[in-house]
Amino acid sequence: MTALLEAPLASEIARLLTEAKASEAAMNARRADFTGDPTGDYRDFYARTKDLYLAVAPDTARLLYALARATKAQVAVEFGASFGVSTLHLAAALKDTGGRLITTEFEPEKAVQLRKNLAAAGVADLVDVREGDALETLARDLPARIDLVLLDGAKPLYPKILELLEPHFAAGTLVVADNSDMCPDYVAFVRETANGYLSLPCVEDVELSLWIGK
Repeated sequence: MTALLEAPLASEIARLLTEAKASEAAMNARRADFTGDPTGDYRDFYARTKDLYLAVAPDTARLLYALARATKAQVAVEFGASFGVSTLHLAAALKDTGGRLITTEFEPEKAVQLRKNLAAAGVADLVDVREGDALETLARDLPARIDLVLLDGAKPLYPKILELLEPHFAAGTLVVADNSDMCPDYVAFVRETANGYLSLPCVEDVELSLWIGK
């Protein structure tokens, strides 16, 4: 069996997926109200959307579980947790592999609810939630090796977050970038093999990159 299908994690994931779908509909209905842009003034954008999920798609969430489980990941890092759809899928895999997750969330209110969701799912002990600016929270106290990374926070920061984490990569480390269509500079970088990656588009707007080393 897998933690993904067991209580209380399975029921908490189902609840969050339902709420995320409703949140997406609410955002579409309110889209004209947003003056922020995650590729521009992202601080304004995320402040205006602090009550919305901004979650990965269900297929992407399952992909994250599959990648972490198949690679027997011991350490995963998530940039941008929101309310925890992707976080719980990663935590499920890491519970199965005996690993742990480091995640980040910029908005304090979301971080509070994220911790409650992790506790309700029974995986709070597996997840280190780092609240605040990820450029600061991921600049210290990282393990020697990171096996899997999810980039799903402020899009302009993808290259900078990658730069912070890259010294901890080993051959085979995977990087999953959601909304990669909003990050052309990032995509161009990881698709250049001289930069140490083998990269290709994956489900929907996801870029999947394998660290092969320079």
